[in-house]
Amino acid sequence: MGVILQARAALPPGLCQKVVLQTKPSGLKAQCVFTDGTSVLVSKFLASFVHPGDELRFPLALEAANAVTEISIRNPNPETRRRDIFQASIGYVTQPRKDKRNDLFVSAEVVSGRLGITAVHIRCETLRDYFYLGNRRKAWDRQPTFYEILRVDSKASPSELRLAFKLRTLELRAARVPASDLASVERGFNILARPELRSCYDTLLADSAAPALFPYGGFGSLLVAGDLSCDGTAFYASRLLAFSPGQATKRIRAPLRKFAIYEDRAVYRDARRKLEILLDQTAVPLTWDPTWNQWKHLLGAKIGVKATFVHSGDYRHRAGEWHLVKWETALPSRIVVTLPGNIDEQIAEARKTHQRFGQFAEALDRMRLRIESAPIERADLQKLCAGLGLPGDFDVALISWKPDYDGLYYRQLSKRARRLYLFRSEYIFELERAVIVETPQLGHATYIFSKPASVTEFLSLYSRSRKDDIRHNRSNLAERLGFQGRLIHGVNPLPWVKELKAFFGEPVDYVEAPD
Repeated sequence: MGVILQARAALPPGLCQKVVLQTKPSGLKAQCVFTDGTSVLVSKFLASFVHPGDELRFPLALEAANAVTEISIRNPNPETRRRDIFQASIGYVTQPRKDKRNDLFVSAEVVSGRLGITAVHIRCETLRDYFYLGNRRKAWDRQPTFYEILRVDSKASPSELRLAFKLRTLELRAARVPASDLASVERGFNILARPELRSCYDTLLADSAAPALFPYGGFGSLLVAGDLSCDGTAFYASRLLAFSPGQATKRIRAPLRKFAIYEDRAVYRDARRKLEILLDQTAVPLTWDPTWNQWKHLLGAKIGVKATFVHSGDYRHRAGEWHLVKWETALPSRIVVTLPGNIDEQIAEARKTHQRFGQFAEALDRMRLRIESAPIERADLQKLCAGLGLPGDFDVALISWKPDYDGLYYRQLSKRARRLYLFRSEYIFELERAVIVETPQLGHATYIFSKPASVTEFLSLYSRSRKDDIRHNRSNLAERLGFQGRLIHGVNPLPWVKELKAFFGEPVDYVEAPD
């Protein structure tokens, strides 16, 4: 619904305001002709709300003409009783709250607005009648429920919902129904497949006046009808005409060890990429249960995910201030999962390893206490393991290993190391030309130190140091330890491998894939 400027007249800086003479088709779009002889191209959907005599107000496009996304359509004739129209890009939408009249509403933040409107206020009833209806041509009290549209029971599990969605989609496509019917099925599934939205919907079924959530928190292009506030800074929407979320299709490989496993779903969150994926057991043909959380860190398998992600976000309170945290969430209806060919073997091996060593949990806790006070070399820890009765093939590195850690970093450092020490939650690798400290956990960096004259003295000093003091060289600590810098763990490990090789003067093949 972008506006394409075809002509310009002398107007106030950055703002264009004109009166519509007529609208007429122009290819895939519609042409709005103004009384001064200029015109703009708009989408045919937006043009359906434009009438002769309306005043159009929008920013002048400073770059590409189709970059204009904000427009106000004002009806100057009060006798027609037509509402004004406003289109804009929105960001975060608040949780429902009550106004002075005790009506529930939400506020959508206008992003980069130039017309002076900073927020769009939308009544919860308006949200309900747009996002939570199967048939938008019928009133709420005459609606089929989403459960009826999908032909499932209201107590259906996430897996049953996905199966029903697939079957109904196949049936409707075979029957060549209108696209709106397919959209209703998909909308219903995307609401019911998200626990917080399903809870909201079930509450609305019991009480139509209950608070309604804006799905996924907003973030997209909004078109509403309503009235502008007296000071021109807010738009009060009485009807939601269209919403298009910001979205993108992505392919990723998600490690199974990073999924939080529940009875009826698995949730993947990637803090670096700011991605969230919610899967059910129909989407992933694996039989899991919450006990997987005890041994999934032993599982190296990654699943392929192709999905359409929509922008989402929320405000969170940290350090006495509110911060907007943005991420992308996979639409449940647009998720396709592929599994490795040997996934069953990998799961069986990880489960077997856990069963073998799970009985030694008390002994492992005692070893963790030992490495809290001082670094201990791997060979010495292996002897302790033997004394505590652990099998000889137990890898002591697992004592500190966290489920979200990518083993590539460990393998790259291990094959260069002479000795490995475990200290608290860290690995300390002694290499020929350096000492490297690695924390086997998501969100950390690799710390590189020059090779000390005495490793024993280095370990003694390091065990009494804090990383923050090292980075800021407090008390000359970085210089005393020979701190050289950090290698950041990024979304793609390949740059990390290249930096590591460059540091040690190893030849770098810029087309190779790490491990």
